[in-house]
Formats: sequence, structure tokens, C-alpha cells
Amino acid sequence: MRFATYEYEGAERAGVVRDGVVHPLPEGITVLTLIEQAVLHAAGAEALETPSELTVDQVQLRPPLSPPSIRDFVGFEAHIEGVSKSLDGLEHVPEEWYRAPNFYFTNPHAGHGAQDDVAVPAGCSVLDFELEVGAVIGRAGRDLTPERAREHIVGYLVFNDWSARDLQKPEKNLGLGFSKGKDFANTLGPYLVTADEVEDRRDPDGFLDLEMTATLNGELIGRDTLANVSWTFEEMVAYASRDAWVRPGDVLGSGTCGWGALAEHWGRLGERLPPPLTPGDEVELTVERLGTLRNRVVAGRTDVYLPRARKRGRTPRP
Repeated sequence: MRFATYEYEGAERAGVVRDGVVHPLPEGITVLTLIEQAVLHAAGAEALETPSELTVDQVQLRPPLSPPSIRDFVGFEAHIEGVSKSLDGLEHVPEEWYRAPNFYFTNPHAGHGAQDDVAVPAGCSVLDFELEVGAVIGRAGRDLTPERAREHIVGYLVFNDWSARDLQKPEKNLGLGFSKGKDFANTLGPYLVTADEVEDRRDPDGFLDLEMTATLNGELIGRDTLANVSWTFEEMVAYASRDAWVRPGDVLGSGTCGWGALAEHWGRLGERLPPPLTPGDEVELTVERLGTLRNRVVAGRTDVYLPRARKRGRTPRP
């Protein structure tokens, strides 16, 4: 099933999408609520029994759910290799990357829908997109094994982890993770596609073989497959749940696929081609079976709040 959250005639509703038709769920019901109550499939089946004349073209898609948290992994070796050269001038993959599926927490309150405009963040002149797949947790778990973790994944969606590269680089140098270079926007959608819809695309090693493509202003600039990720989602969920809880609605990003960001092109080509995103650019990210995100970049605010540190005396108090 494909679950959507959408806006229609000024009201936000949730529904199930089949063959381009939106079958509304009862008012007040959210996709996250259905996941938390473990009734997602039952509620979806009931909604599909009611005829509807509402089509996807008539609604404005919102993020399918409001996730309690978003962990973003870095699962594709090709992406790390290309971006390392762009940001650090070194075409290599750090040895630490191979040891475990590392992740960072990004902003769950910065969600944009599949058709929303995305504003350039203040102070940014090097805006980039990142093509990923997000796995959505269906039920709580802690200290999971990869075998058990599969039961905890309710579905998948397309995930664009927008990046302000010029803000990201100095943040990276501090070693504390990203802040304003990442927290301004992420796009989730267009739907939450339940796990059973893609299970037949699992290869013998447990990876989902779904084609991923990135298009900028109508020109294809990147293609990869989710099967090239170095850890399965089950392994990533198991690692995330070590000594910690994963909760219903949590999103775990795969990391950016190979050639799924402009920074990879810049690193490999040695110049910023295609150039950083500017207002008017349209980014289209598609994952087979999951759908397409189509976002237009628009101008953002021009004022930048940037308080500099005050230098203080270093004499310790007694």
C-alpha cells in the first residue's frame, strides 16, 4: 500500500493511494497514529473499500508522516569517495567508515512535501541535494539483531537530505556533526510505501534492488541502485538500536547513492559542474517503486544571524 498525507481544500488529511486515486482515511487520523497503533494495513484496506474520485493531481502532497526522529546514515562508498574529494581535496574513504554504519541525527521538523518549494537557507551560496531512501520503523525495538530488525520496518520512502555545502564544511571541521548546513530542509515522500510492496526486489544478499535517479532541470545527472548500499537496512536498524530505542515513525536514511549529489560531480570533475543550485532550479529524485520528489528551489532570506564568540580571559577562578 501507499500512504499519503495531503492538503485538499485547506484541510490536511491522510489517505491511501492506488492507481492515482486518493482514498481518504477518517478525519483526524494520521499515518503516524496508524503506525503507532499497529493498524496501518487494516486501516488502509478499509479505506480502499470506499470509492473515491479524488486524484493525486488534485492534492498537495505533504510528508507522509511527521517522524519523531531522523537518523541519516552514510551507506554508499561511492558517495563518500566523491564528496571527500569535493570537501577535503582527498579522493579516499576513511578507514573508520568501513567499521560500522555511522549516522547523524537531522532535523525531523524541517520536512517538505514531494511538490513543495525549498528555499535557499540564509548565508548559503552552495546548495546541493542528496538522493536517499528512508526506512520507516513500524514498531519499537532495542538491541535488535538484523534478522529481527526486518520485522520492525513498516515501509520506505524517498528522502532528499538537502545540504548547504559552504555552511557544512566549517561545521565538519569542528568535529561535532552538522547543524545549519543540514537542518533547514529535508523532503520525504511522496508516499510511505509498505515493505511488502518491494520485497520481491530483494537480492540473495538481502539488499533491495531499486533504481535511483537524479534529474536537474530535466537533465539526468545521476543513476544508481539501492543494492549498492554497503549495509542492509536491517543492519542499519540493528546498529541504531544498540543500547537505544527505535520508535514507530522513526526514519533511517540510507545515505546518498552514487552520483546522487552535485558535490560528487564537483569532487570527481575538479570543478563545480553542474553549478550549485539557485532559485528556479527544479530537482527531481526518483526511486523505483517508491515514487518521485519534485522540488523547485526558491530564494530564501538574505539576512544572516551570525553572532561571533566573545574572547574571554583565560585565567581560571580560584
